[in-house]
Amino acid sequence: MKKLFVLLIVLCCIHVYAQNRTLPDISIKDVNGVEKAIQSYATNGKISIFSFWATWCAPCKKELNNISEVYDDWKKEYGLEVIAVSIDNARNVAKVKPYVDGQAWDYEVLLDTNEEFKRAMNVQTVPFTMLVDKSGKIVYTHIGYVEGDEFNLEEEIQKIK
Repeated sequence: MKKLFVLLIVLCCIHVYAQNRTLPDISIKDVNGVEKAIQSYATNGKISIFSFWATWCAPCKKELNNISEVYDDWKKEYGLEVIAVSIDNARNVAKVKPYVDGQAWDYEVLLDTNEEFKRAMNVQTVPFTMLVDKSGKIVYTHIGYVEGDEFNLEEEIQKIK
């Protein structure tokens, strides 16, 4: 019981620590090898959802597939964008593009092979979802995924639209 309590405290601290921060000034590549400045998502005037995931993470893939089903509606209603950030390491990164190409995902996929973005955001585990408002401030984070979490995410989006 004591271990569970300590774990809960740690997770709450991580959650609070990540909120009200801004995106780091780093660049990583997308699945096509194009360098992307993470700060550019903070200055484009859109709400952004960053979903940290990996090809070996079943809940991550489930979350991204379920978000994909509502993404067109969210783009129209909230004018937002979803960015899937793969944390697959150098050994597994070759699996990312073929996997993404086989999905119906209509969002950008970035490769955080060296985990620079992950470390900057203090992401401890995946799936990890981060909501960034139009001014570039991180307003919500969520660790893990269970069926229906995308609807909780939409409630958070509605608060900042």
